[in-house]
Amino acid sequence: MAERLNLPRMSDTMEEGVIANMLIKVGDVIKPGTIVAEVETDKATMDFESFQSGEVLYVAAKSGDSVPVNGLLAILGKKGEDFQSLLSETPPATSPAKEEAKEDAKPAVVAEVVSPSVQTISSSDQRVKASPLAKSIAKEKGINLSNLSGTGEDGRIVKKDVESYQGSGAQDNGANLLKNSPIGQESFEEIPLSQMRKVIAKRLAESMYTAPHFYLTIEVNMDNAILAREQMNAVSPVKISYNDLVIKACALALKKHPYANASWLGDKIRINHHVNIGMAVAVPDGLVVPVIRSADMLSLSQIAASSKSYAEKAKNKQILPDEMKGNTFSISNLGMMGIEEFTAIINTPDACILAVGAMKEIAGVKNGQIVPTSVMKMTLSCDHRVVDGAVGSAFLADVRKYLENPVTMMV
Repeated sequence: MAERLNLPRMSDTMEEGVIANMLIKVGDVIKPGTIVAEVETDKATMDFESFQSGEVLYVAAKSGDSVPVNGLLAILGKKGEDFQSLLSETPPATSPAKEEAKEDAKPAVVAEVVSPSVQTISSSDQRVKASPLAKSIAKEKGINLSNLSGTGEDGRIVKKDVESYQGSGAQDNGANLLKNSPIGQESFEEIPLSQMRKVIAKRLAESMYTAPHFYLTIEVNMDNAILAREQMNAVSPVKISYNDLVIKACALALKKHPYANASWLGDKIRINHHVNIGMAVAVPDGLVVPVIRSADMLSLSQIAASSKSYAEKAKNKQILPDEMKGNTFSISNLGMMGIEEFTAIINTPDACILAVGAMKEIAGVKNGQIVPTSVMKMTLSCDHRVVDGAVGSAFLADVRKYLENPVTMMV
């Protein structure tokens, strides 16, 4: 008997998914475990594996389509079976390609400007048709989409077109662009929001304008941490980073200051007895926060192995939704990008998030002598509904003690 193959909820906050790549066609025979499509969710782009079997009688969605949770992807059954009654049970998926076709019918307005170096795509005959994922990858790699030929439907540029492009990438925006671009026009490109970016925007706006943030900044002397890290890496099976030291220091300090490890639940405050630290990782579509569980009970080598594994999985879009749940505290580190000091928005329902800056060398005083000293600034964002200034300050003081005396983290 013919049956529907629907798009499941692939993350706890997913409402719809964009089909980055549809991998089946009519006539294919699939079985449980067959990868049906690559789906861009609010968390990451993931493979959707079928739990059903049968011959593909009808494919309802194609690459680039936005499909709601439980929306129809395909119909499976035996060859020749009637499946028309199953089609009427759900509206067809929304196709960005159709939306672009409607936009193309509208007259475009081009205004004059002085800059000749902007990519011109605003007139209707020059509009670049590409999937949201293709646009995102092209932006990351600095590739001018107008230089690509699409292999998708109606010449639409898809992911594989961008990944296989062998051109000069970002260099096309230099001298070659001046040759091909009209002078005296301005242009712009509007990039549809990915599912991940939609959820990031919603959650951060809710956090920023709902949770009353306040900020506490300290400066940590990292001289001992630098020496300790060198000694530990000489024997550690995996390279320990400064971020791993910060994670361990925070985990131990959170055990002493439970309100910094708490969650705001609207009508109550949850004091977490376990310490699960969310580690912010930048990915092309936005930001994901994999969670290192029971961080207070892990060795520095174990923390290093976990953080490295999660970072690689996040950047390769292989991280699972369950690996991004359950954080009780979060850390955002922009030090490796040269940012000395910043503030972070709390990852609700956490009560706090720590923003870690870059280390820098300053002139310090030791035993009456001026000596070079490595320091690092950290800023704690606190939800004032849960954490007061005294609690946040005491927590930071203990984090500083652990980092300035790393041997105390081994006890």
